[in-house]
Amino acid sequence: MKTATFYHAGCPVCVEAERRIADSLDPGRFRVEVVHLGERKDRIGEAEKAGVKSVPALVVDGAAFHINFGAPLSALKG
Repeated sequence: MKTATFYHAGCPVCVEAERRIADSLDPGRFRVEVVHLGERKDRIGEAEKAGVKSVPALVVDGAAFHINFGAPLSALKG
């Protein structure tokens, strides 16, 4: 089973992307983890290492896919 991690910051763009994209992945093929970086700042480094530059973003098997543009990761560090 593939792992997909959906990183977001809780903004309306992120919430809508989660609803439309992360929730639509086939649970028989993907184990989806949703990470709210506004609440889990300790995971920002992990997201950066995975190639995430802005949120919302979906990382599937080590490849980062940026969805729209909610906020750069730098804005979440402060």
